[in-house]
Amino acid sequence: MANLATKYAGLTLSSPIIASSSGLTDSLNHIIELEKAGVGAVVLKSIFEEEILMEMDQVKHQMTGKPYVFPETMDYLDEEPHEDLIRAYLRLISESKKVVKIPIIASINCISNQKWTYLAQEIEKAGADALELNLFNLPSTTEMPAGEIEEMYLEIVEKVVSLVKIPVTIKLSHYYTALGQMLLKYSKTKVKGIVLFNRYYSPDIDINAQEVSGSFVLSSPSDIALPLRWIALSSGNLKVDFAASTGVHDGESVVKLLLAGASAVQVATVIYKNGLNSVSALNDFVLNWMKDKNYQSISEFQGKLNYKSLNNPASWERSQFMREFRHFVK
Repeated sequence: MANLATKYAGLTLSSPIIASSSGLTDSLNHIIELEKAGVGAVVLKSIFEEEILMEMDQVKHQMTGKPYVFPETMDYLDEEPHEDLIRAYLRLISESKKVVKIPIIASINCISNQKWTYLAQEIEKAGADALELNLFNLPSTTEMPAGEIEEMYLEIVEKVVSLVKIPVTIKLSHYYTALGQMLLKYSKTKVKGIVLFNRYYSPDIDINAQEVSGSFVLSSPSDIALPLRWIALSSGNLKVDFAASTGVHDGESVVKLLLAGASAVQVATVIYKNGLNSVSALNDFVLNWMKDKNYQSISEFQGKLNYKSLNNPASWERSQFMREFRHFVK
């Protein structure tokens, strides 16, 4: 009989569907409901490095003399952090582990390797099954070289991996000049999983009010293209598990990503749009597809169409699409 069990970052999941870090994973009640819905694991809503430092009273050393937060954290931060923010986060981990059986993956959104890294150890003590590091700061400055930024990220990962025994995974941006090379470097840091790709707040312009506004928060089905390509290119060559994130809106997307080599997929938008029932719909599609193709386990077809497995791997490398336009010309 076919089953959906999969291995990701040293964890055994009952389903490849992971609830990604979001408002859907910020409370015990939400986590309980997600387990009932059929997710294989939950990534807790991220705690931000800035929040940690503010609570430690470290950011008051900024040149302005005032606490400084990066723009992308403003949706998460109040003007002042809650006094027991860290304790509340650790409590959520420990309470979740008492009432659910699915793995609980903590999440830290970080941009440096400052004193916040002690929290990784506290997260481990609280009982988290793994820790996901959400690595990204928009490289908008023209002053810091790309290599310096990349080395900083590698230092963060190496520092955290050295501090804890639980699996550490990283969620990355596609903003790299040589993404393949960086994935190779990350895979050598002893991280157990890499999530491709992060989704960020993107500003828009209101042409009537003539001001900057927020938009593009939720993903669209076409967003699957980036993680699909890069997981297919990397999963057969690097000794690390991959999870896909952004653009997973239906069961067909899940199957595609598993065939490309993903061990699991992270979802949020589909649940926001369609409710918790969407999780069972994803699971049912994958199961029915497996039965139709006579697969008993995900491991039987995972990575079947990745770069390393294909007779014509160039199909994953092709970046010019002029040839494809011939199909649309009348």
